Amino acid sequence: MRRIAPLLLILAASPAAAQPVVTSAAPDKVSVSVFRDPDRAEGGEIDPDWLQGFALISEQRTIDLPAGESVLRFEGVAEGMVAVSAIVTGLPGGVVQKNRDAALLSPASLLDGSLGNRVHLRRTDRATGKVTEEDAIIRSGPQGAVVLQTPAGYESLRCTGLPETLVYDGVPAGLTAKPTLSVTTRSPDARRVTVTLTYLATGFDWASNYVARVAPDGKTLNLFAWLTVANSNGESFPDANLSALAGTLNIETPFGDLAEPPPQPRLDLSCFRTGSGRNGIQPPPPPPPPAAPMAGGYADESSIVVTAQRRQEKLMDVPIAVTAIAELEDLGDLKLYRVPMPVTVAANGQKQVALLVKDKVPFQTIYRLRDCLRCEPKEQQTEIVLRMENKEPGKLGVPLPSGQVAVFERAMGRELLAGEGMMRDHAVGETVNLVIGESSQVLVTADNYYAPGRGGDDYRLTVTNANPFAVRIEFGFEIDDMKGLDSRIRKLPRRDGLPTWIVDVPANSARSFDYRAREED
Repeated sequence: MRRIAPLLLILAASPAAAQPVVTSAAPDKVSVSVFRDPDRAEGGEIDPDWLQGFALISEQRTIDLPAGESVLRFEGVAEGMVAVSAIVTGLPGGVVQKNRDAALLSPASLLDGSLGNRVHLRRTDRATGKVTEEDAIIRSGPQGAVVLQTPAGYESLRCTGLPETLVYDGVPAGLTAKPTLSVTTRSPDARRVTVTLTYLATGFDWASNYVARVAPDGKTLNLFAWLTVANSNGESFPDANLSALAGTLNIETPFGDLAEPPPQPRLDLSCFRTGSGRNGIQPPPPPPPPAAPMAGGYADESSIVVTAQRRQEKLMDVPIAVTAIAELEDLGDLKLYRVPMPVTVAANGQKQVALLVKDKVPFQTIYRLRDCLRCEPKEQQTEIVLRMENKEPGKLGVPLPSGQVAVFERAMGRELLAGEGMMRDHAVGETVNLVIGESSQVLVTADNYYAPGRGGDDYRLTVTNANPFAVRIEFGFEIDDMKGLDSRIRKLPRRDGLPTWIVDVPANSARSFDYRAREED
């Protein structure tokens, strides 16, 4: 027994066997639900260089687990993953711990991880095309000039004037080519399991874009909308179940602060001013920038294909084969637009699908202006407003997410841009007032004069219509207190909470409205 005890102590002190590593390279199925940037103004455009929305990503993966404890690696997760939000279900032993492997493989991290090690410097002679290779040792990191030690001495990378590249014998330990989430788990036996990984990821956004085509009679329009989803992550999500959510979330924790990527080395190449590189030769200047594209030019305008029910639409006289329309669902107080077929959400790209198609929507064209009660003498242009009722009798009756609107009318044998505006979020039952521009043909002039002994100023509003057709004008008085106002103003109907003078003005005519405003005490 005395001889066995030391042996047992030696066995207990020896390191445990390394945990087996199981790698899942890609999901079998993936769902991407995109939320809009909560701070972007209604109707604002997506900035593809600064996407501040986020997505809820759910992946299903089939994994062969060994018995006992193992490390499970989920490769290909979004680089904007909020690691603290990750939930893994379907593991028989649950999750012991999880880690976000953030040391991604890149030219800078590869060079930084090889600092002090031997690499191969490959050069190509521009004149002969001959390729030469020699050993070199990296003596400085990726910041600033990358200094190499060669048999000929010290020099900076790419400062000889010749095409140069570094060739590595292997990848430094700890670097991964794909963003990866690692979890430690325990399984009572070896088995195949279906695991679901769900997490939040930054670097997404979506917006709607409307196209309104006015009918020749000027009384109805066809309304078509795109759903544009943007992904600034370096990972694609092929054949994903895609959906977009509209509405305002109650965000208690600024998870964006938790999603900041860890610092990664950055590769900045520069040469010594004194030419201390080999032969003191400086690299050639960069090539000139490419020529600007031709104004108004589009790539292959004749073939635009959008993914649901097949029907023909037109955008600026270009036929569009619409093969999918997003399906609307309720999710609590939010609205969910589900794309009814798998689509690929490409890395650093945008995806467009049809969001809405409504034909023969009746509308009115209103010319509108809102101004102060005691207006200074001046002449102002009016807003051009397209007014629709978001109700089923008005051929709408659906939630309208905010977005930009382009309005086209037919003239000279083709559709021309008549105006642009921004749509805010509209619920069913609301009146839609879409401002698409200003009119120089319908003007409002304000005049005032002092009447002695009457204790106030007399004002006259004059609206003129230079169009060859009659128009309706709404002038809203911006006032805070109705007390002491002229009865002519108090009797006006209200529009958006303002007393509003509503008048129809025939073609090439004018109309006036007189009122008095007492002096303030």
